[in-house]
Amino acid sequence: MKIAIASDHAAVDERLAVADHIRAAGHDVIDFGCNAGESVDYPDYGAQVARAVASGEADRGVLVCGTGIGICMAAGKIDGIRAATVHDDFTAAMCREHNDANVMCMGARVIPTSTMLRLADLFLTTGFGGGRHAGRVGKIMALEAGGASRPA
Repeated sequence: MKIAIASDHAAVDERLAVADHIRAAGHDVIDFGCNAGESVDYPDYGAQVARAVASGEADRGVLVCGTGIGICMAAGKIDGIRAATVHDDFTAAMCREHNDANVMCMGARVIPTSTMLRLADLFLTTGFGGGRHAGRVGKIMALEAGGASRPA
């Protein structure tokens, strides 16, 4: 798979470690940075990765900022993106299996790098369960397109 990755200034070292880990697992990595120690705006980096995934340039995306929350919010604003902030094995697997997430977001100030590596593995190896979850993901995508989601 081709994986787009980026971080803000709070997570440069963690992003580099995750990128190396993903490469070692046999995936191609498109690294959008940031590489500076100076403060940068996480929405810019979240949007770059999300656009790469939405356009098909990358199959999935991985984003890291201080908490994983802000960069996730930014990525989720791009059409076609289902971004999820994850912090443990369960959330990393479920975002794929139940929600077909295509961008995973993590917080460098929340979880250690060793955990991030394991979560990246889960995100990249867990498949989408389909079935009843496909309809739910369809409702999420309909909301993005301006449609309404109504209880069945």
